[in-house]
Amino acid sequence: MSVPKLRCTLLVDDDDTTNYLNRKLLEKLDVTDQVVVALNGEEALRVLRTQCTEASRSCPALVFLDINMPQMNGFEFLSAYQQLPLSQRGAIVIVMLTTSMHPQDMERLQQFPVAGFLRKPLNKDKVNDVLQAHFRQQA
Repeated sequence: MSVPKLRCTLLVDDDDTTNYLNRKLLEKLDVTDQVVVALNGEEALRVLRTQCTEASRSCPALVFLDINMPQMNGFEFLSAYQQLPLSQRGAIVIVMLTTSMHPQDMERLQQFPVAGFLRKPLNKDKVNDVLQAHFRQQA
């Protein structure tokens, strides 16, 4: 079983260093054609609204989403995301990538369409686990 290369991955985090390191990791692993960065939930929604149209082939297949961000945090993003038209949500896999392991956060996440929860930092094994779990193709 192989994992296809993703067309686009969206990193949503307000920390520039985290975004830089995650982008470099994804590029080094060569698992995605494009990495797009949003610094908060509002920017991430803008990316989905502009890149997830029927005519576009750059809609993110995978989103790594932080919880704690200014302007619009991860929970607020997820609430707004659920209101998007299906054409802009598509088959996007959202994985929380955060330092927060607060039980209240874990409980709140159960209400949302989140495919997984990872503790920062992102690494090769975590990326491979996500790809195997959600993007594996039958040979």
